[in-house]
Formats: sequence, C-alpha cells, structure tokens
Amino acid sequence: MLKFSANVGFLWDDLPLPDRIRAAGLAGFDAVECHFPYDVSSAEVNAALAESGLRMLGINTQLGVNGLDDFGVAARPGREAEAKEYIDEAIAYATTIGCANVNVVPGATGRSAGSEDVFRANLTYACERAAKVGITILIEPINQRSAPGFHLSYLEQAQDTVEAVGMGNLKIMFDCFHTQIMQGDLLTRISEHLDLIGHIQISAVHDRGEPDAGEIDYSYIFEGLDDLGYDGYVGAEYKARNGVEEGLGWMHSYRSAQASKN
Repeated sequence: MLKFSANVGFLWDDLPLPDRIRAAGLAGFDAVECHFPYDVSSAEVNAALAESGLRMLGINTQLGVNGLDDFGVAARPGREAEAKEYIDEAIAYATTIGCANVNVVPGATGRSAGSEDVFRANLTYACERAAKVGITILIEPINQRSAPGFHLSYLEQAQDTVEAVGMGNLKIMFDCFHTQIMQGDLLTRISEHLDLIGHIQISAVHDRGEPDAGEIDYSYIFEGLDDLGYDGYVGAEYKARNGVEEGLGWMHSYRSAQASKN
C-alpha cells in the first residue's frame, strides 16, 4: 500500500509550520515534507514531529538572495559560494530534524554555458557531505510554464545529471504535475526510471489542486505504483481548493479500495 506525505509548504499554509505538522498527523498522513523551514527552530519542528509521530521526508535549499527571481542558485555560474552555503545549511537542518532528503534547487539558468558543469560540481559537494549523515540529495525537473528558464525541465536531463555525478545518494524527485505538463506518459516514465527516483509528488493538472480532477487519472497512477512495487512515499504537494480536510477524499478512496482487497 502506498504511503502518503503531506507537503506542508502548501497544505495548511495559514498555520505556523509546527501546527501544520500536527494537522498532517491528525489528518492521517504517513509523513510530512516542506520547502523552506529555516525560519522555525529545529527544536519546534522536532517537537511537532514527535507529537504527531511523523517523519520529515524532505526540505529544499534556499532559492537565493533574489528569491523567486533566482529560483535556486546551485547551477548558476559565479554563485558557487552561495550555493554551498545553502547546501550546508540544508544538510545541517535536515540532520537536526532527522530529515531523509534535501532537494538542491538549481535555478533559472536557461541552460546557459557552464551551468550544468556548475550544477554537477555543487551536487558532488552536496552528495559527499550528505552521505556522511545518511541523507539523500534530490533534483527535480520543473515545467517551463511555471518556472521559465528553469535549469531542469525534462526527466532525461535529470537522468543525465544523476549519471554524470555518479553518487549513490543522488536521486530524482518525480513531480507528476511538472512532468505531465512537459512530457506526459507518466507511468511509463516512472517505470523506466524507477531506480533513479527518490520521491514522487502529486497534484492536479492544471489547477495544482487535489489529485482528484484534471487530466491525470491518479487512481491509475496509484495502481501502477503498487504494481511496480514502489516502496517510497507519494508527496501531496498541492494547493487545497477549499479546506484541506474537506479535500482528502482521494486518499481515503485509495485506502478504502486497498482495504477491500485484503
């Protein structure tokens, strides 16, 4: 049976981060993940994780001094020192809260000259340090409509990067929303790259809402993941259309269907 993680970067975003974690536990999620927890003390996050009985699966490196205009700096030539600072910060924070993964955000490079070389060097740096504390480094293709010029937008680009870096703790974050927009054929792509995928995320295309509408049939995706023997987590990284609890029918339906098979 699939395990679901609440992305509390989006879900319950009207609450402080520790309360979002508690809400995810009460809602029946198996784990949590977020984007940028750095303004909250690790002690507060650890307390919420302990209270809810959940694990934090992933956090992101900072986007850069220019925020969304940078959308990450790990592939931006000339900003290697800043990238390493964010990598060190993320790994240190993740270690303190027992977080499994760090997503290293490359930035909006337009695939400019030298950017991929910089990205690979920074990922090597990240993987070497993360390996010492048992953390996996993730990279995520993001669609060009949501993030014009983003360094990674195709699964094959991420595959090339992972294989070139050649570190066992570097994996791909497969976000169904982004990959559907750029490439489609989701289950085939997951199957063909399963050994390179470290985490999967879901949301509806095109409104980024609950995975129960739009052009992706998630009941088909979930069944396919079960058939593939996927044993990781599926991250609910969506923006609730109404209240979060009111929109959890997709998760309850999946679990009910699985229970009826047993």
